[in-house]
Amino acid sequence: MIDIIFADDEMVVVAKPHELLSVPGIGEAKKDCLVSRLQLDFPGVRIVHRLDFSTSGLIVLARNAQSHRHLSIQFQNRVPKKRYQALVHHVVKDNEGSILLPLTQDWDNRPLMKVDHDIGKPSETHWQCIERTESSSRMLLYPHTGRSHQLRVHLLSIGHPILGDVFYTPESQHKVFPRMMLHADLLALRHPVTQDWLEFSSECPF
Repeated sequence: MIDIIFADDEMVVVAKPHELLSVPGIGEAKKDCLVSRLQLDFPGVRIVHRLDFSTSGLIVLARNAQSHRHLSIQFQNRVPKKRYQALVHHVVKDNEGSILLPLTQDWDNRPLMKVDHDIGKPSETHWQCIERTESSSRMLLYPHTGRSHQLRVHLLSIGHPILGDVFYTPESQHKVFPRMMLHADLLALRHPVTQDWLEFSSECPF
């Protein structure tokens, strides 16, 4: 069951469950995805941006070619505002900060990404720490760029990998968590036709 946050003739905003592909992968086993499920109720719906398989939260899709073009341009120009919540390993000392580390594909370990100061693409994440326990922290993440696995690798690079991340933490750590603790909880953008500034939220499930 997909939680529909907003829908009109131009676009649909939904809360994607964790462990669901945004678009179909290669092979029969990977045909089930957010787009295929939504097409049952919204024929012709088109993906605009993606969330990782293990990430839950807000994602916008277009319902026609014109809206898809307008929304895609917004994302290319970094107009939308996105926020994520994450639970991470260890106690984050500072209350806020920024991570500016270039990212590229880790070709020997695909689909992983890695920091590479020679050929990596510029990547920027701003963050706030809003809660701490003895062994973990809750963070709000504001990605300025949208590289693949950006939040996961940036947090790993500062010593605070995301709880439950099967790619970037050892099995002894991630197997004790029911999911990766990363959720896209806020999304704001302009309506592709009216140009109204719209803000959407999705309650963090952890």
